[in-house]
Amino acid sequence: MPLSPALTATLADIDTVFNGFASPGETGCERCFGSEETAFLRTPYTRVPGELVGRFVFKDPAHFADHAAVLRRLLPQTARAMAEGELDGIGWGAHGLSRTDWRSWPADQGAAIEAFLHAWWQNALTTPESPYGVGDVFETCATIARSVTPFLDGWVQDPVADAHFVRCADHWLSYLVSDTSPFTWWYDDSEDAGVADLRTWLAGPGAARLHAQGEADLAVQAELLALPYDERWAALY
Repeated sequence: MPLSPALTATLADIDTVFNGFASPGETGCERCFGSEETAFLRTPYTRVPGELVGRFVFKDPAHFADHAAVLRRLLPQTARAMAEGELDGIGWGAHGLSRTDWRSWPADQGAAIEAFLHAWWQNALTTPESPYGVGDVFETCATIARSVTPFLDGWVQDPVADAHFVRCADHWLSYLVSDTSPFTWWYDDSEDAGVADLRTWLAGPGAARLHAQGEADLAVQAELLALPYDERWAALY
């Protein structure tokens, strides 16, 4: 997938900020990883095999002695694999960054992650055939950031991004009209707020965009999200 200049710049920043990190005392889970695999986490400046990066990044934090250190060790490769569409696990489970308090890390580290998320999201929006579903990229970004708002607000309006939006809205509405979360792997307390924010946005700006794109049926469903559950279903049926 072609990378935008902004995404390329954020990858370079992550390479710099997280260069040389390791988890020196990491023992890992002996049932899940061999000793030679865990050794990569303790060793800086060594490339980790791509398949192993995905296994580490999507593994439950309880499988590591220092999960945050593991993620910092892997971030340069992780971010590049995400950008290039090669990180196994996107679309299937909770990203490790969604299970750690990365905002409490030093300011330059948090800023590098934040900038990467926004650049990756924008790159996916403007790519007609993204290697990951745009809905999967959205959920990954939102769960890592613990908020849907910046990614909804950053949803650019052009033919490619609009087509992605229609597909995502159709999927989300199939859940939201029945007050069900459309998110597959959002596991923390911020999920309820994320669902509420998505519902509110779809009922207002989202519905307006659907009308503008000639998607009247979806727009009406989106507008109904502003109604209480019983009124919404009475209007639908």
